[in-house]
Amino acid sequence: MLVLLPPSETKAPGGDGPGLDLDALSLPELNPARRKLADALAELAADVPASLSALGLSERQRDEVERNARLWSSPTTPALLRYTGVLYDTLDARSLRGAARERARHRLAVASALFGVLRADDPIPAYRLSGGSALPGLGSLRSWWRPVLEPALARFGDDGELVVDLRSGPYAALARVPGSVTARVVTEDLSGRRRTVSHHNKAHKGRLAAALATTPREPATVDDVVSVATAAGLECERTGDTAVELVTRP
Repeated sequence: MLVLLPPSETKAPGGDGPGLDLDALSLPELNPARRKLADALAELAADVPASLSALGLSERQRDEVERNARLWSSPTTPALLRYTGVLYDTLDARSLRGAARERARHRLAVASALFGVLRADDPIPAYRLSGGSALPGLGSLRSWWRPVLEPALARFGDDGELVVDLRSGPYAALARVPGSVTARVVTEDLSGRRRTVSHHNKAHKGRLAAALATTPREPATVDDVVSVATAAGLECERTGDTAVELVTRP
């Protein structure tokens, strides 16, 4: 099983690994696209106003541009530890030990505007680039990534591996994963009407990711996803052939 996580805008600083080496990353067929994007992002950082505009940042976020300027030389750390925020705090990968850590390392992957997709242990630097961005001379990331990323992701499903896609909209748009299981977080009011949740969305997806990543058995179907989620204390229902809902109460 592969659980495909969204990235986060915020990244943990520092790291104790060497500078970025694309050959150390998974899915080497993505490296030509990765290299062009990384070079473009680092070069754009020399023009701070242009970087702020292209990345949708404010003057107070100039440090994010400085990170991009050091993209090739700053220290790296495993992708699963680089990303921060509510989902990753809930997932709490740093607390995993032994067999649970090994299962998570093999099952988790992270979508990335810069790298396409990363496996949990892939060493990356801190950077700033969002899925909805467009870089001068390269155009939108959707048009950039889709031709190369979709075939790479499709291989997981072709091999019979269950893919649980927890990506947010801008990252799901970078490449489709046919047949993947998707999860929607909803709240149900007293009348039984459901609506999509935004506030607790990341926390619930983090709990689901943690449960799927560490369960001793290997989930192979959408019903297995529901079973694992329910055992972890989540209210989870199958709502389609490849869809589940995580239900919260007001």
